Amino acid sequence: MRTYLSLLWTLVRVRIESLKEQPEAGYTTEAVVGIALLVLIAIATFAVIAAKVANKAESIDLGL
Repeated sequence: MRTYLSLLWTLVRVRIESLKEQPEAGYTTEAVVGIALLVLIAIATFAVIAAKVANKAESIDLGL
């Protein structure tokens, strides 16, 4: 068990050191999350506008 914990601790330290050497390594994940949120906002906005346009089109009386 002690060997396993020692190996795990060594792997964590190596990973932390590699992240310190590359501070921009996590930027892509942040960018992807930000872009995904912007896409969701755009889809929701489109859905609201489409619903309002459809309601307005249905309320127009053509007098036929």
